[in-house]
Amino acid sequence: MSTILRRLPPSEATGLRTGARHSLAELYRPADLVVLGLGVIIGAGIFSIAGQQAATTAGPGVILSFMIAGIACLLACLCYAELSSTMPTSGSAYTFTYVIFGEVWAWIIGWALILELQFAAAVVARAWAAITVGAISNFGVRVPHQELVGDVLVFVILVLLTGVVAVSARIGLRALWVMVAAKLLAIGAVIVVGLPHIDVRNFGEFHVPSKILPKPPTNVLEILVGQSHAFGWFGIFAAASAIAFAYIGFDIVATSAEETVNAPAAVPKGMIRSLIIATVLYIAVALVMVGMVPYTKISEDAPLTGAFRAVGVDWMVHVIDVGAVLGLTTVILVLIVGQTRVLFSMARDGLIPRGLATVSRKYHTPTRVTLVIGFVAIVLAEFVPVLTMQELVVIGTLFAFAFVAAGVIVMRRRMPYLERGFRVPLSPLLPGLSLVTTLWLMVNLQLLTWAWFALWMAFGLLVYLLYGRRHSLLARPRTPLEPVRGGRHRR
Repeated sequence: MSTILRRLPPSEATGLRTGARHSLAELYRPADLVVLGLGVIIGAGIFSIAGQQAATTAGPGVILSFMIAGIACLLACLCYAELSSTMPTSGSAYTFTYVIFGEVWAWIIGWALILELQFAAAVVARAWAAITVGAISNFGVRVPHQELVGDVLVFVILVLLTGVVAVSARIGLRALWVMVAAKLLAIGAVIVVGLPHIDVRNFGEFHVPSKILPKPPTNVLEILVGQSHAFGWFGIFAAASAIAFAYIGFDIVATSAEETVNAPAAVPKGMIRSLIIATVLYIAVALVMVGMVPYTKISEDAPLTGAFRAVGVDWMVHVIDVGAVLGLTTVILVLIVGQTRVLFSMARDGLIPRGLATVSRKYHTPTRVTLVIGFVAIVLAEFVPVLTMQELVVIGTLFAFAFVAAGVIVMRRRMPYLERGFRVPLSPLLPGLSLVTTLWLMVNLQLLTWAWFALWMAFGLLVYLLYGRRHSLLARPRTPLEPVRGGRHRR
């Protein structure tokens, strides 16, 4: 069969617990999935992004930006929920695409997810180190040779969390519960302590008159318009694009489907609930941030800590520091888990070396692929200026979002007989809106990001042609349930 046309049969994608593709033990329950989602969606950005976007792009209208971004991400989340309930597999968007569109497109999405998750782990680790050094300094401890200390901290956190994921998924889950609970306490403190200091006059009329910025256009949308704008409705929607990136992460919950009890019902609920809770918390912190200080006086470097210092509550600086460090720790942990599951699925299908799909007999986790991911993350974080390339994380994510939204529409027509634990309401309208909003977010990315993404995808297609196309399990004669190493079965 043509490589372009061959698709993974739905029975093989959904036969996880009947033996055909079963490898990973059930671990997660509905509440665990909410914690998993909150662990990756809410990072240190909750303490900074509202102030930064208010000061530079949207003014008090940043509150509306959070609402717009939340709606856009909820549309994508609903699409993920339907496909996850139909195909509860660790491959997430990669496997959905394999079943609906075919192997070449599945490889493209898998390659985009590798870019998203691998770069994200390195970016967040580097940011975690910088915030940790800053937190130590805020406690009055002098940190000499900060750059060297940062490099050491990056290495330590990635080794530690990679080890946790490689050795025991249960230990990782318990640690995640503790850290997410502590992070939510810090966020709650910000909201409760900040509320009495809100001055409603700082909200103004939300809408600040638009102004043209004296800088050349950099992203695709600005190039089409011909000018760079800030504030006004253009600024509100531009800020929504940046804020939407803070919500990204709910899609990683889908990679846990194979390990979830009653996944068709639990995974959609876990994704949707975690995104809604995160949206409410983001908006609440944004209200406090904008209400405490006029947007013209917000510090871009440390907006929330600067706001609390301005109203005389200096001790909150330490609470914010602790919350930020814990927030990024949970993000790194969940990113490693998600990346492990995507590569595990691609290896199990033969598109990358099948040895990476081995489950450790001792630890009952995909230890080998986890160690590879951790090693690559360390190399990227230590030797590549990843903080200047973080939009690559975003474009990889949005690319997958677009295929998932289109996948809901196509699968409804092509495979109406498949049992679904969740259905996107008003289909194909809402999936269509999700596709449009995703494309809108993508045109707000810099042209340079698109160029790097194109190079990455071209390299990925070359890898597929040289290796994946010939080693795919769909490219060879198969016998049902042919046993392979590690207690799994070859199709």
